[in-house]
Amino acid sequence: MESWTNAKLCDVANLILGAFLFFSPWMFGFDAGAASQNAYIAGIAIAVLAVAALAAFAVWEEWLNLIVGLWTLVAPWVLGFQGARTAMTIHVVVGIAVAALAAIELWIMSQNPPRLTTGR
Repeated sequence: MESWTNAKLCDVANLILGAFLFFSPWMFGFDAGAASQNAYIAGIAIAVLAVAALAAFAVWEEWLNLIVGLWTLVAPWVLGFQGARTAMTIHVVVGIAVAALAAIELWIMSQNPPRLTTGR
């Protein structure tokens, strides 16, 4: 039960990080362009995956969260907005946090795989 609670806490944290990334262009005044568009799309993806993970448990959601987190981490260099310090910092920090939380959840699941039956 404790591992389930830890996994749910990671999902709630991902939901908060997704919302933070989504609203960051408004909060920090990113220029309209690649940085803000990526923040909107990646923020929505992270939040939707977190809500899906909270609603129904599936391993694929954590793998997708890991991929979106890694994308958010490398997006400033791939999309070319590394010159915008605030946007770059937010993307890198949120990307590291989301990827780390997904890795933690994947590790928790590997230690305590979910049961498909009640196992009496």
